[in-house]
Amino acid sequence: MSTRPKLSVALFGILAIAAVAYGVWYELLGGVKPAAAAAQSAASQAAAKIPVTSFVVKKADFPVRAYGLGVVSPFKTVTVKSRVDGQIIKVFFKQGQMVKEGDPLLEIDQRPFTAALEQAVAKKAQDEANLRNDRLNLERFQKLAKQQFETQQNLDTQQALVDQMIAQVKGDEAAIDNAQTNLGYTSIKAPISGRTGFRLVDPGNIVHAADTTGIVTIAQLQPIAVQFTEPEEQLQAIDKAFDAGEVPVEALTSDGTRTLSQGRLVVMDNSVNQATGTISLKARFDNKDNALWPGLSVTTRMLIDTRKDVIVVPQDGVQHGPSGLFAYVIGDNGKVSARPIKVSQSGDANAVVSEGLNVGDRIVVAGQSRLFDGALVEEAPAAAPMADASATATPATSGTKSGTKTGTKTGSAD
Repeated sequence: MSTRPKLSVALFGILAIAAVAYGVWYELLGGVKPAAAAAQSAASQAAAKIPVTSFVVKKADFPVRAYGLGVVSPFKTVTVKSRVDGQIIKVFFKQGQMVKEGDPLLEIDQRPFTAALEQAVAKKAQDEANLRNDRLNLERFQKLAKQQFETQQNLDTQQALVDQMIAQVKGDEAAIDNAQTNLGYTSIKAPISGRTGFRLVDPGNIVHAADTTGIVTIAQLQPIAVQFTEPEEQLQAIDKAFDAGEVPVEALTSDGTRTLSQGRLVVMDNSVNQATGTISLKARFDNKDNALWPGLSVTTRMLIDTRKDVIVVPQDGVQHGPSGLFAYVIGDNGKVSARPIKVSQSGDANAVVSEGLNVGDRIVVAGQSRLFDGALVEEAPAAAPMADASATATPATSGTKSGTKTGTKTGSAD
C-alpha cells in the first residue's frame, strides 16, 4: 500500500488545527491585526489621564529665618554662701524647690552675733555718758577762761577730749551697724527667684565665710536664656534686623520637630569666633511653663527678614532635572509641560520662585512620578492650603529641596 494518502491526511489535519488556533486568536483580539492592536493599545494608554494634585500659584509674604544650634542656660545663677561663721540650725527649703527672691533658706546660730550686738550697744552707751561729762567740763572751762581763771591750754585740752569722745561714739555706731549686719547674715535668704539645686551642707554643720563650695545653687528659670551660634555669613543680616527692632527667636526640640518656647534676641557677641566661623548670640525666653531647662540642647529659629509679595509655591512642586529646577505646569487643555524655573529661597515647606512662574499658573505638587511632557492629567486641588509662609527659609541650592540648618541666604538656584 502507498504511504502518500497517509501523508496527505496528516498534513491536512495539521493545517486544520492551525486554522482553528488562528481563528480563536483573531477573535480574542477583536478582529484586529497584531500591528493595529499594538497601535490601538498605545493610543489608549496615551489617552488615559494621570491623577495629580495641583496648586494655583499665588503671591505671599515669605519670612526668612535662620536656624542655629544652642544650649539653654539660666539667665542668672547664684551660689549661696554664708557670709559669717557659724552652725546651721534650721533649713527652710527643699532641694529642687522653686523659691522667690527674699524667701528664707536657712538660719545660722544667732547667739554669738546677738551678744556682739549687745556689747556694741553697751559700749556706745558708755562712751555717750563720757561724752556728756566731757561736754559739761568743757562748758565750765569756757566760763572760767572768760574770767581769766583757766588757761587756754587746759581749755584746748578739754575741747580735744570732747572731740575724741564724739569720734568714739561714731565708732561705736559703726560697730553696732556691723554687729547688726552680721546678725542679719545669720538668716540666709534667696538672692534671686529660681529653682534650688542639691543642698551641699546639712543642718548641724559649721559653715564659714571663707568656704568655696557654697550651700546651694539657685538657677533663674523665668526668664531663661538660650545661647546659640549662627554662621558669620549671616552677621550683616542679623545685625540689621537687631538694629531695626525686636528679633523673634523660637526654641525647638533638638530634632526641630516641635516648638518649645518663643522669645527674642537680646545679645550679640562682639566678635566672630575665627576657629568655627560663627557668632554667638543669646535669646531671652519668659519660660512660664518651664519648657526650657538649663543644659537642654535646642534648635533655634530666628526671623531675620520678610520678603514681601513674592511668588511662593509648595516645595513639593519644585522638581530637579538634568538641566536644573523645573515645575510641571498644567495647561488649559489638561496637558502638562515641564517649565524651567529659578528658586531664590526655600523653606521647610515653601519656595520663592523668582523666574518661570506667573500668578494663576497651575502646577503639579503631587503625582509627578508618572508625568512626562505633554501628559494628560486629571487634577485635583490640594487637600489643604499651602503651608503657612512662616515655614523656615533655608538656602536654595541646586539639586536639593532644602538648605542646611545653619542659616539662610538669598541666591538663585538654576
